[in-house]
Amino acid sequence: MARTTATGRNPVQQGGRAVGPPRRRRTFGDLVRAFGAFLALLLLVVAVPAALLLYIGSPFPHHFNSDVLQQPITSETFVNTLAILVWVAWAQFTACVLVEAKAAVSGVGMPTRVPGSGPSQILARQLIAALLLLGVSTAGLVPGLAQLGQQHSMESQARPGVAATAQATPGQQVAAHQAAVQHQTGPSAATAQGSGQAGQQATKFYRINPPEGRHHDSLWEIAQRHLGDGRRYKEVYQLNKDRVQPDGSKLSQASLIRPGWVLEMPADAHGGDLVEMPVAAPHTAPDIEHYAQHGGAKDTTAEGAHAATQHQAGDQGGSGGGGGGRHAGGGAHESVAGGASEAVTGLSASHGFDLSDALIGAPLLAAGLLAALGRRRRTALWQSLTAGALRTPRTPTGPEADVADALRIGADQQAVSFLDRALRSLSAHLDADGRKLPTVYAAWLTEDSLHLQLAWPDGQPPAPWRTGQDETFWQLERAQLVEDVDTSVAAPYPGLVVLGTLDSARLLLNLEAVPGIVSLSGAKADREAVLASVAAELATNGWSDRMTVTLVGFAQDLTALAPARVRHIGTVAEVVEIMAAETVQRSGALRTAGQDSVLTGRTGRAQHTQWAPHLVLLATEPSEEEAQRLADLASDAGRLGIGYLVGAGRADLPGAAWELEVTASGRLLAPLLGLDMEAQLLPKAQYESVLRLFAEAGGDDPGPDAPPFLVDLSDQGRPGVYARLLGPFEVVGIDAPDRERSGLLHEALALLLLHREGVHPRVLASALWPRGVTEDVRDALIARLRDWLGTDPDGGERLRLDGTGRIVLSTSVVSDWDVLQTLHHEATEGRAAGDPAARRRLLTDALSLARGRLFEDRAPGRYGWLGHEIVDAQHPVLVAEIALALAQLHLEAGKPKAAVAAIETGMAVSPDDERLWLAYLRAAEATGDPGRLEAAASSLFARAHANGPSRGLPPRVEALLDDLLPTWRGSIAN
Repeated sequence: MARTTATGRNPVQQGGRAVGPPRRRRTFGDLVRAFGAFLALLLLVVAVPAALLLYIGSPFPHHFNSDVLQQPITSETFVNTLAILVWVAWAQFTACVLVEAKAAVSGVGMPTRVPGSGPSQILARQLIAALLLLGVSTAGLVPGLAQLGQQHSMESQARPGVAATAQATPGQQVAAHQAAVQHQTGPSAATAQGSGQAGQQATKFYRINPPEGRHHDSLWEIAQRHLGDGRRYKEVYQLNKDRVQPDGSKLSQASLIRPGWVLEMPADAHGGDLVEMPVAAPHTAPDIEHYAQHGGAKDTTAEGAHAATQHQAGDQGGSGGGGGGRHAGGGAHESVAGGASEAVTGLSASHGFDLSDALIGAPLLAAGLLAALGRRRRTALWQSLTAGALRTPRTPTGPEADVADALRIGADQQAVSFLDRALRSLSAHLDADGRKLPTVYAAWLTEDSLHLQLAWPDGQPPAPWRTGQDETFWQLERAQLVEDVDTSVAAPYPGLVVLGTLDSARLLLNLEAVPGIVSLSGAKADREAVLASVAAELATNGWSDRMTVTLVGFAQDLTALAPARVRHIGTVAEVVEIMAAETVQRSGALRTAGQDSVLTGRTGRAQHTQWAPHLVLLATEPSEEEAQRLADLASDAGRLGIGYLVGAGRADLPGAAWELEVTASGRLLAPLLGLDMEAQLLPKAQYESVLRLFAEAGGDDPGPDAPPFLVDLSDQGRPGVYARLLGPFEVVGIDAPDRERSGLLHEALALLLLHREGVHPRVLASALWPRGVTEDVRDALIARLRDWLGTDPDGGERLRLDGTGRIVLSTSVVSDWDVLQTLHHEATEGRAAGDPAARRRLLTDALSLARGRLFEDRAPGRYGWLGHEIVDAQHPVLVAEIALALAQLHLEAGKPKAAVAAIETGMAVSPDDERLWLAYLRAAEATGDPGRLEAAASSLFARAHANGPSRGLPPRVEALLDDLLPTWRGSIAN
């Protein structure tokens, strides 16, 4: 693997072989300094003695006798004495020049220390070093040294490893970050890279020690101690030539090394005073590349059909878990059932759906957005109750409907759950063993496993984790993750975010662990698409707890996605000031807590200090001054849990540890990291549609509420097919399907009944087969469903396609959920709203439909899509509304026992609704029977205790009991 140079460039490939790293070009300033050094040496070494000889004479006396000591002291005596001192100083400096010149020419070790030289030898060393820049190259002074660069490049290809930035002293910015990963393409290259990286080790470094007495460290002695042969000092020199050191200077001569410098050592270096630094950045693991070439991904398109075909096992057994196997669907080669029309079997080909491939191809992002959308709809639902009017969620239309479908198709909640549980279980296991969390730079997530890339080796991972292809990879197979995972621990790596995919293996970069800034270059629209994807995923991901995501320069406000996480800052200057203060605060807090990084605050006894990450995303290019200040802040950010991603549009951003580039074709490139993958994007059109979808879900859009699907309640509107969804699932009006196909057919019908606006065929497939399915299996199921539902008496099909290509049911297919909503609408907003008797009759009929929760007899593992549906929260709320309204009518009619019965029916569906609890106590008190009131209080106390002994009754319920049954605390609570 070719080593990168200190300037961050890969060796130039010539004739199929790597040549040495490019030499540092001499600048005009170097020439000026070299010429000045030459004049200074000429003046001090030649001109000074020539002037002394000309004006004073030789320092040696012509004769000497005892009369000299008896002669009077005159001004000439002082001049001669001063001249002798100048001669001595000249001789000492000349000796220093000769010693330093000899060491520079030989290149062996540190020069001999001239006794009493002090500053004179330092001055001579600096002048000699500057003089060499005038034209005499190191290669010319040391024969054979120029070839070492070429030899090392060739050796590096066979010796795996990547170079990391030399460690800097505290408070100093790392001036240059180096990485070395050879960028290979094609199957053969991938194989070569995989075999080469199998033995990768952390890069070793040596910090030059200060002198002890008269002993100065030298490259020869360093090589002798740590490589076993002092002659190998040339390898150390070549590894570190022109590398910027912590003091800002560079190693340009083998003899000119300074205390405090950090030198990279060859891979076989040994010794206790070496420092192992982490690999520079994420790279593609060999087994990941193998998976990318041979594995499969969730795919419901024709392009993915050939991969999934081999794993289909028949679409029978609908009661099986949707995610229990690799694919839970019907046989891919099975022909479509008889009677299936071309309009059904050719759905994808006959309709040009405007769905977002970006969202469909981003399962973790889609899952996060879909979950956040569900939370926002639920929040709006409860807020509408607080305002006194139950709102019907509006059904998305147009581009928003397409985005909603894309989210349902793309979301892979099982992958999110696996990632979250795997990371938290790792934290729990390490905590139990008394170990700290390792620093993780990145993760590779495949369909079957999770690979964590550690910054440096950290021992053996706890079971069921195991070491990957080397000690810097920890791996967990999805099948080995136990079900009873302790998820109460803090999220250990909340800063992980998907950057792109290598086929079906997804790279998640840990932004808070990057030792510096991550820069993103490319066209403006492409950069914004990457940043929008990163921002949306960080705001909504399911493997994080608390987090702050600060956005700068984003055109639209993303706060609606996660109000508790996202904040917008207007300018780069403002965010620099904010982050400067936070950096100081976090550094001080870590010192006070006695911790070395935020990771130690997420496990063990320090878990009360659960440092949440703060990730800063800049969509605007900072000025030179702002970029430098950001670089200074980011130099220690990885330890503090702060990460910076800057879409600067330039590749030379100061302080950039890892440089990424997004191309117009959607590729994400990082040549120095060896990455070339498909970028995860959220283009502007889909980005704006997502925001509008969230605005509608939260009631921010002032449009009217969507009316529910209303059915004809008269005898003329008697349905042809009637499905009972509330309680056990039953279908009336048609023959039962074959038992082995019943589960999938019922679930497909349920999804269509809850989406009367229509369901995209790919949404249906994604709901029934979360792990993926081929088109022919999907279409075969739709054809069977169409045949099962049959036709109306007029010959019309009960399952058809609408103008947008979505599957819709005819109005003759009705569910009890449709009837329930219709009865409630008629009683509250329809013609019976002003007639108490009619209202009571309609509400009684509606409440009689509330036999239990939705699909009460659903099979384990099925109906996973219901968790994202608002109906799952809307149903118990609506039943509670009906029960409360009916109980109030019964109380007004003087029938408190009927009111109690109505509330008890509502509590069977919505057991934790506090409004029902309060109404229950009031209705029981209205009966005038103290025993009934005490029984009601006891039942509520038992419910509260079942929810958690520490919670107790809600405060308002306690207050009402204090008023209605003052003795309850002594008779019931005890």
